[in-house]
Amino acid sequence: MDRWISWFVLWTLLLWPGLAGAGALDHLGIEVQTTRARPPLPLRPFDHPWPPADLLPDSRPGLGTLDVAEAWLVEPTTRYGHGVLGDAVEAAGLLVVLRDGRRLSYRLQDDSVFEDLQPRVADLDRDGREEVVVVRSRPRAGAALAVFHVEGGSLRPRAETPAIGRSNRWLNPVGVGDFDGDGRPEVAYVETPHIGGILRIWRLMGDHLVQLGELRGFSNHAIGSRELGLSAILDLDGDGSDDLLLPDATRRSLRVVSFAGRRFAELGRLEHDRPIVTGFTVGDQDGNGRDDVAYGLADGAWILLLR
Repeated sequence: MDRWISWFVLWTLLLWPGLAGAGALDHLGIEVQTTRARPPLPLRPFDHPWPPADLLPDSRPGLGTLDVAEAWLVEPTTRYGHGVLGDAVEAAGLLVVLRDGRRLSYRLQDDSVFEDLQPRVADLDRDGREEVVVVRSRPRAGAALAVFHVEGGSLRPRAETPAIGRSNRWLNPVGVGDFDGDGRPEVAYVETPHIGGILRIWRLMGDHLVQLGELRGFSNHAIGSRELGLSAILDLDGDGSDDLLLPDATRRSLRVVSFAGRRFAELGRLEHDRPIVTGFTVGDQDGNGRDDVAYGLADGAWILLLR
């Protein structure tokens, strides 16, 4: 009888992806559910729904809340043949639309491209004005994280991380949050997500980006995919610092990581028998007023993390 029960439990876990780790996040107050119905996506309206004529195909605007209304990737070019995002077309320009209606642009020289699909808009230095964060790649040096800002009525580069240092090496941003809990924002990305991805956390200090920490074992992108959003940022343990939800290097596990006090700690892990393939949706799925997280697996199952 005991043997039959053991086989039944094992078979159930194999049949239902996500159920195997259902208790792995209980201590964070998270209920894990698996469904075949795609969760509703939260909509965020923006002021100027008409994209630029020279928009990078399949790209999306970054939306601001302060002085920046939108940021767009523009001027498609084929001068960089990496193709990690599904084609060899990247952006040569960045366009920012300000709240007052001004449109400011920056065009790269021929030695680099924006290897990205969506700029990220955030006030990184808490001065009340927003910066724009994008991935900039060069043929010999690979990718770096670049920060642009508005200065003197122009859109200008402000800071940039060191490039990875090898051709055809890329990074995928996770986003901006207060990861160490000191009240100031940081920006996180996964370097080389297809070959032993490294989570790196940086802070803008003056006109420089300073690395605060790094941790190996992540992948927030499937090579050739147009989906960059395999991550979420939420304070799950209530300590006042933002936590990071990311797939592991195989994308078959969800890792929940804290950087509170500038020390990495894994708060939980959720195992799956299929890779994570969709972007993460953050929003209230169960109507209790708290943000939940949803993402999809390669077999069509959707995982709900309900708080």
